[in-house]
Amino acid sequence: MGYTFHYTALIDNDSEIGEGTKIWHFSHIMPHCKIGKNCNIGQNVVVSPEVILGNNVKVQNNVSIYTGVTCDDDVFLGPSCVFTNVVNPRSAVNRRGQYSKTHVGQGASIGANATIVCGHDIGKFAFIGAGAVVTKHIPDYALAVGNPAKQMGWMSEYGHRLKFDDKGEATCIKSGDAYILKDKNVHKVGE
Repeated sequence: MGYTFHYTALIDNDSEIGEGTKIWHFSHIMPHCKIGKNCNIGQNVVVSPEVILGNNVKVQNNVSIYTGVTCDDDVFLGPSCVFTNVVNPRSAVNRRGQYSKTHVGQGASIGANATIVCGHDIGKFAFIGAGAVVTKHIPDYALAVGNPAKQMGWMSEYGHRLKFDDKGEATCIKSGDAYILKDKNVHKVGE
């Protein structure tokens, strides 16, 4: 099997779970989802059918990840954050098969209680603040906070604010990695 789970977790048939992954109390892993290696799925998490989580994804308690969501490697999903998958839900209208897709890029972090409205991708190493409501695409390395979420700056891969000079250059205060801001896009030097 290669992964571990608490006896209260419900893991449906036809799900793929990578080696070293841990699944905690009262979580539900639904059919046809793919969870990578060395992930941590906290308690009371739902992972819906066809969700894809890369390797080393950290999912904190009470997170809902619905059909249409994909996360690359090293994504962090904070406590009680939620993804939606239908733009205009109605109880009396069946919209199965009309799910919008949302992609979360490598190394991105989503803060506690954030809501990601479906159809809006989050770029690699982006940082979504606690309680934010994402209603549009978030670029790579962007810091977005508020309701609706607005970009307030840029973050390094190491998770620190980047301060760009007049030349559009910045250095992470912890890692020493250099970044370039050009045409409203950030790139790590050497990529």
